[in-house]
Amino acid sequence: MNRTLRADADSIIRASISAVLPDNAVQRALRDYLPGPGKTLLVSVGKAAWQMAKAALDTLGRVDDGLVITKYGHSKGELPGVRCFEAGHPVPDENSFAATKEALALVSGLSADDTVIFLLSGGGSALFELPQIPAGELQDITRQLLACGADIVEMNCIRKRLSSVKGGRFAKACAPARVLSIVLSDILGDPLDSIASGPAYPDGSTCADAMAVVEKYGLTLTSEALALLQQETPKSLDNVETQVNGSVRELCAAAAAAAVALGYEPVFLTDMLSCEAREAGRFLASILRSHANGKKSLAFIAGGETVVHLTGSGMGGRNQELALAACEGIAGLEGAAVFSVGSDGTDGPTDAAGGYTDSESLSAMQALGLNLHRILADNDAYHALQAIDGLIFTGPTGTNVNDVAVALLKV
Repeated sequence: MNRTLRADADSIIRASISAVLPDNAVQRALRDYLPGPGKTLLVSVGKAAWQMAKAALDTLGRVDDGLVITKYGHSKGELPGVRCFEAGHPVPDENSFAATKEALALVSGLSADDTVIFLLSGGGSALFELPQIPAGELQDITRQLLACGADIVEMNCIRKRLSSVKGGRFAKACAPARVLSIVLSDILGDPLDSIASGPAYPDGSTCADAMAVVEKYGLTLTSEALALLQQETPKSLDNVETQVNGSVRELCAAAAAAAVALGYEPVFLTDMLSCEAREAGRFLASILRSHANGKKSLAFIAGGETVVHLTGSGMGGRNQELALAACEGIAGLEGAAVFSVGSDGTDGPTDAAGGYTDSESLSAMQALGLNLHRILADNDAYHALQAIDGLIFTGPTGTNVNDVAVALLKV
């Protein structure tokens, strides 16, 4: 492993994530907040829910009641006047359902004088859920969607129709109370009806869209689930004000600034990366090969969210698979490295945030008897990267604005 390149990668990762922590964004959104004559309640949902709730409390001073629903291991302590729940992600579990039931109880029976401050970040689709079908059936449908490579918009199109809170239904449950929704976007283009399946935003998808996803991927659904897909979600909500704060574009800009500080010239590729993880890795490797004979150190930056089509039973995540897939293309290419990281600090069902490979990674794996193509076929990037010290660990970061992948070329 090239220790200089790895140190540069770690520095870019730290600076990028630090720049998109939600504290400033939430505080900006609430700076001019004027409470109504009634109660002010706080509901914060998603992987960044604890951090967003803390920022809100720091700004407001207090709320009358509230709760946080976040992923296991993402709470960082007690918050005054707010109950904290941890639950399953990416597949909802009994704690997801119990916590969501508590949220619905909290906002039931409100008046027009009351306000619900609703803080939303990525991961809410699994964490904020009370299904209208048996839990086991919902979990099976979620697993089918994950395994077939459906993108997040397609997944949410299905899940919101099977839910008591998604697709605008949570805001409807709060009515006639005012809902101030502050959103940390984790979906390309910031489609508000898709972020965490839009609990407080009118649903722009239709029943026909949902059935098209079922047909596209050959999903197996019961007659009860299919009947729910035929029921339309709210198409207008007059009690909600929404602000989007934080996105993958800011993450990419922060990566570029960090690269400049290290002596690289940044090249912004896209903040809409959406393809197979291994294809993205190979593409970034090919870019490095094309620029290998230049006289400048370059950092090619791509933000977005790739997908993994599961063909094996290994362990990994999209960022790890992207980095691993790049290593063949940059093998032996001096000064080349590719890394990719999830801004929330978790990549798939693993404790790693992402992966790193450089010009020495392939030979390091081969020396250990590891076959790259077999590893990729088994989707086992985690163990391969672990063997060559290529895993990136940040721990839960408190934010969630998609992923950033960077291809470095140091001269």
